[in-house]
Amino acid sequence: MNHPIWWSLPLTMAVFFAARKLSQLLRMPLLNPLLLAVALIIPLLLLTGISYQDYFQGSQLLSDLLQPAIVALAFPLYEQLPQIRARWRSMLLVCLIGCIVAMLSGVAIAVLLGAQPEIVASILPKSVTTPIAMAVAESIGGIPAISAACVIFAGVFGAVFGHAWLNLLRIQSKPARGLAMGAASHALGTARCAEVDYQEGAFSSLALVICGIITSLTAPVLFPLLLSLFS
Repeated sequence: MNHPIWWSLPLTMAVFFAARKLSQLLRMPLLNPLLLAVALIIPLLLLTGISYQDYFQGSQLLSDLLQPAIVALAFPLYEQLPQIRARWRSMLLVCLIGCIVAMLSGVAIAVLLGAQPEIVASILPKSVTTPIAMAVAESIGGIPAISAACVIFAGVFGAVFGHAWLNLLRIQSKPARGLAMGAASHALGTARCAEVDYQEGAFSSLALVICGIITSLTAPVLFPLLLSLFS
C-alpha cells in the first residue's frame, strides 16, 4: 500500500521555481528548469528511500493539471487564426512529415539496437505529449511508463538544443521555428518557444495538437509496417 508524501507537492513547486529563476538569471540552455528539477529531486528520493509511487501520489495534482494546460494552449492559436487560415495546407503537410519522421527515427534506432517489439512500440510516440504518447503506446502493445520517459527525454533535448539547432540552420521564420519545435519536442518545446517568442509558442502549440492527432490516427497502422521494414 502506497503512502502519499504530503510535502512532495510543495517540494516539487519550490524546486521548479528555484530552477526557473536560476535559468532566467544565467540564461544558459542547459539549465532547463525541468532538467534541473529532475536532477535535484531524484537524488533526494534515493537518499531518503522514498518510493516514486509515494512521491507521485503526493504531487498528483500537478499531473492532473497537465491536460487542462494543454487545452489552454488554444488561446494563442486563436490570436494567430489569420495566418493559420492562410497557411493551413502547408502546416498540415509539415506536421504530417514531422510525425512520420519522428516515428520512423524512433523505430529505426530501437530496432537497430536490438530492442524487442514491446520496447519499440513504447518509443514510437516519443514526440507527442505524454497523455497521448502513453495511450498510443498502450494501444500498439507498448509500455506507457517507458513512453512517458521517452517523451520527457525528447522534450528536454528539444527544449535545450532546439533553438541552437534552428539558429545553426539559419531558420528565422517564427512560424517555421514554432512548428519544428512543437512537432519534435511537444509541450516542453512549446514552453521553451513561448519563453523566447509569443508567436513561436503559438505555432508550436499548433504543431503539438496536430501531431498528437496524426500520431494517434496513424501509429496503429504504421507501427507493424515500420517494424516489418526494419526487422
